[in-house]
Amino acid sequence: MEYMDRSASFLRPYLVRDAARRTMPLGLLGLMLGGSVIKEWAPLPETYMSNKRNLINMYFVKVAWAWTLCLLLPFIGIATYHVTRSVAVVVRRLSALLVGTAIWYSCTGVFLYIENLTGSCYKSAAFDVPLEEHPNKIQCLKAGGFWNGFDISGHSFLLSYCALITIEEMAVLHIVNISKNSRLHSVVNGFFLGLSFLTMMWLWMFFTTAVYFHNFPQKLFGTLAGLLAWYGTYKYWYLTPLSPGLPPERTSWSSRKSNRSL
Repeated sequence: MEYMDRSASFLRPYLVRDAARRTMPLGLLGLMLGGSVIKEWAPLPETYMSNKRNLINMYFVKVAWAWTLCLLLPFIGIATYHVTRSVAVVVRRLSALLVGTAIWYSCTGVFLYIENLTGSCYKSAAFDVPLEEHPNKIQCLKAGGFWNGFDISGHSFLLSYCALITIEEMAVLHIVNISKNSRLHSVVNGFFLGLSFLTMMWLWMFFTTAVYFHNFPQKLFGTLAGLLAWYGTYKYWYLTPLSPGLPPERTSWSSRKSNRSL
């Protein structure tokens, strides 16, 4: 318990501050650009992380949205109810996760559509013998072929989007005074540390993607899609009344409620 307290106290100034939300978009662009430069001009030797079947990629990144949902859902529910004491506000705020799921599903579909629209099936990875009888990627791969199209980086999109919305949601801790004598103290700290761990992992795997996979345009479009999805919701739509709204720290609750002790 003491170790958890120290860890949460150490991370909160870095991940809950307004500065974290302001710098995260530029930081993601910097990681993508830096990793792409390394990949093109000073490629790193093959490592465990350059293998797409590494355990982190298989069991965390490929289901990154599920991991993010599993931790954000209870965290948003507990923190929002503690600040607002309103079930209606909690339900409204949790609907942001439905919006995020719809964005994830829609973008994945659009990326696949673009890859199908711009690609062709080939007999080998050399892309020299076309297999015109397979008009889309799924049919091509099932037939043992190799599809060559504009493959927008889904990793760059999803990892950047997950990191950005997690940082936004953790901002509620600005007005949650976590008392060590509280029954929910360890619960909130546990979720915060879990979300912090995921954020660090998403950033690391985002950089790994930039260093080892895809070409620059594919990573650029994927990252811009993640940034646009975040900006269009948290910086635009969620400021309007007919929306899930922002975390309580960003709304009038911060002026109407005094700090509560968990």
